[in-house]
Amino acid sequence: MASTELAATYAALILADDGVEITSDKILALTEAASIELEPIWASLLAKALEGKNVKELLSNVGAGGAGPAAAPAAGGAAAGGAAAEAPKEEEKKEEEKEESDDDMGFGLFD
Repeated sequence: MASTELAATYAALILADDGVEITSDKILALTEAASIELEPIWASLLAKALEGKNVKELLSNVGAGGAGPAAAPAAGGAAAGGAAAEAPKEEEKKEEEKEESDDDMGFGLFD
């Protein structure tokens, strides 16, 4: 990542940390104060991308993901991880039993 891109990102983080609205003008002002030349289009794009978003919340949820089993060990510790590991084994057994029962009834794939 180029230093100008990092400077724009850091400027947006500074504004978010201060609780100030993130605008292209403010991003440009911060980068100019740091003696970094940033094209106005990049400041505008970054400001529009972050418009209406809570940047602090975005940063605190990095890596949280949307998958339930992945979040369980973080929330419940090792005990939840062990219980989550047992659940897929039980599901696999049920699927195998269903396949065998289909073959017994004469509805096999290759009959």
